[in-house]
Amino acid sequence: MTKYLVKRFIAMLITLWLIITLTFFLMHALPGSPFNEERSTSEAVQKNLEAHFNLDKPVPVQYIEYLKSVIQFDFGPSIKKSSQTVNELLGRGFPVSFELGFVTLTVAILSGITLGVLAALRHNGLIDYMAMTIAVLGISIPNFVFATLLIQQVAVNWELLPVATWKSWRHMVLPTLALATGPMAIIARLTRSSMLEVLTQDYILTAKAKGLTPAKIVLKHALKNALLPVVTVLGSLAAGILTGTFVIEKIFAIPGMGKYFVDSINNRDYPVIMGTTIFYSTLLIFLLFLVDVAYGLLDPRIKLHKKEAK
Repeated sequence: MTKYLVKRFIAMLITLWLIITLTFFLMHALPGSPFNEERSTSEAVQKNLEAHFNLDKPVPVQYIEYLKSVIQFDFGPSIKKSSQTVNELLGRGFPVSFELGFVTLTVAILSGITLGVLAALRHNGLIDYMAMTIAVLGISIPNFVFATLLIQQVAVNWELLPVATWKSWRHMVLPTLALATGPMAIIARLTRSSMLEVLTQDYILTAKAKGLTPAKIVLKHALKNALLPVVTVLGSLAAGILTGTFVIEKIFAIPGMGKYFVDSINNRDYPVIMGTTIFYSTLLIFLLFLVDVAYGLLDPRIKLHKKEAK
């Protein structure tokens, strides 16, 4: 187990380094400068600003210095918001984005598993057809389109929920629904197909022969094995939810990391772009690691390390 964890940790560090390197050089390969759009700024002032942010040095030198600062968990000051550091922006925006992402993932998992189980237990019935129709619609409609429809119908026409901002639970409903629909549909379809396969296994038939109640058979014996495909895709689903928050936060004017990331791209704010990219990459890599560990815990047949030959 220890050997596996060490290998995974080293692999995670290498992956993160590659992401940092590619993002850094691709970002600097773009033509222009963050100060080019400021027409009122003289050339001398622009040079002073570039020197202040180390943008006047060769790109390889900038890269080495940036790696040193990242090791110290210092992402530097924002170019467009010079009075604030990237660490401060992350500290302010991440709690909001995390809350939205956590609630969305929870809603997607619970509703998706429920729909999938009900569809499998009522195979080729009305509930099955309704659940799969919802799943198809959830996969087909992009979250930003669904978000616009929710705003128009629920917030504007019906006036049931607020349109934007992030102040109370009522402000969380629409962005959560817009983000959760797609992952919920994927989880529902995976759970349904996996449950249909598990319910035909011999140990399920044995449990039925012993007189166990349907609820006990599903919850104790069938559901655990049926969730293995769901756990497998949780890492990518979490990635989709986290990256999806960028657009949804912009649509609903949520003060999360998505707002800072989108604005930093428009303004070519290099430190903020790098800081948010590294932060999210680290989070996603760690989530994928947790998925691997959870997969091994759910299925005892899967080992995280090879047994040494005696």
